[in-house]
Amino acid sequence: MTEPRLNARPSRKLAVVTCMDARIDPARLLGLEPGDAHVLRNAGGAVTADVRRSLVISQRLLGTEGILVIRHTGCGMLGLDEALRDDLAAEVGEHADWQVHGFADLEGDLLAALDELRADPFLLHTDAIRGYVYDVERTGQLIPVGKPGDLAAAS
Repeated sequence: MTEPRLNARPSRKLAVVTCMDARIDPARLLGLEPGDAHVLRNAGGAVTADVRRSLVISQRLLGTEGILVIRHTGCGMLGLDEALRDDLAAEVGEHADWQVHGFADLEGDLLAALDELRADPFLLHTDAIRGYVYDVERTGQLIPVGKPGDLAAAS
């Protein structure tokens, strides 16, 4: 149910990109309430063209400034590659019009995604982009990933 007092502009000026894994509850993990942040979810928390489009709209039209990209341990996208598309094509008889966006290195791919966002000329606020790995399997903690300047608190 929507609360009538809420605004489409996130009160914490935050956008979060994370995986669709059912074990991840971004609101609980980050202490978010309705209206605090935009949350974009997809398989693997991939920074796709559509995620970048949504982040640009989030910043330019709805006032967000910070971006958190959260990946997690035990992700099903780890080790998955574009061969999945070939397998599906053999089964269905046509190629999917999307990429798998799997990865072989959890932290390395996250760092590459952060660099991609920081280089996006359409994003207004590239100095407040942070990356984390959520240890869903052991500690339940967010682990900062990146250079020392990237280690600012999530809130």
